[in-house]
Amino acid sequence: MIPIILDVDTGVDDALALGLALTARELSVMAVTTVAGNVDLEQTTRNSRRVLDWLGAAAVPVAAGASRPLLRPHSDARPSHGPDGLGGASLPTRQSGPILDATAPEVIVRTARRYAGRLRVVCLGPLTNVAMAVRLEPRLPVLIERLVVMGGAFAVSGNVTPVAEFNVWSDPEAASIVIEAGFDAVWVGLDVTTIIRLTRVEWERLARLPHATARLVYEVSRWAFEECRVESYALHDPLAVAVAARPELVAGERARLAVMTSPEEKRGQTLYVPDTNATDVVATKVDAEAFLRLFRNSLGLADGNERVTARSAVDAP
Repeated sequence: MIPIILDVDTGVDDALALGLALTARELSVMAVTTVAGNVDLEQTTRNSRRVLDWLGAAAVPVAAGASRPLLRPHSDARPSHGPDGLGGASLPTRQSGPILDATAPEVIVRTARRYAGRLRVVCLGPLTNVAMAVRLEPRLPVLIERLVVMGGAFAVSGNVTPVAEFNVWSDPEAASIVIEAGFDAVWVGLDVTTIIRLTRVEWERLARLPHATARLVYEVSRWAFEECRVESYALHDPLAVAVAARPELVAGERARLAVMTSPEEKRGQTLYVPDTNATDVVATKVDAEAFLRLFRNSLGLADGNERVTARSAVDAP
């Protein structure tokens, strides 16, 4: 199994990504690290712990990280995720797991050293924690086998401004540091994630399934379907987790990347120039059907599926 860290700003799709990471047979979650993004740091840390505990993954430790971007104030995305970031989901738990005293950047560095050359880090929020971890350990790009980033809008429009995707826009300076560090990275941006969607019809069907993973999907999606009244929403973060498990789900091209930090109207814009020698890969195509099979089967979302047991790390980093 592939050891991974999930770096999250747990809102709705992060919660689903956590569920997928815990149930995908290819992955073993070593730790979850949190960053301010969809909601503030305290809330995203609480949300992450709630989701893990609901899924029976109390052994997976959580470490809190950056409470704001490197140089800017924090701007959240509560209108899309609800006041608590989890769409008001009811997730009662019997046992709560640990929140580590160590900071998220420290945990990333420590785990990368422990699993040198094998660890994959999946970044589902602003890249502040990873940028800080690079400052702590300049060898981090060598120690980490692969970085999978849910971020960027390369050949499509953004979702927070016409040119920028939320995670990169939130902390463009951190994204620039991560790019310049030279990680072997796959950028799973809006070019592919907006194709992958959970529909109202499928959501309504989940009400009939009683097990924990189906209830998670149903509960955290309430805000989108009942309050925002959308007919579908994109599974941005679950796709990034799926790519960590099965890289063949996306095709892309190697490219040299840059992130605009100014002027304000171009903040967070991701630029790329194809380069076969580059370490960054921009995902440009996705096998949507293969992803949806993985998502549904791993989380037990098909009628009649047996309850899926969440995988968890047996030891904390």
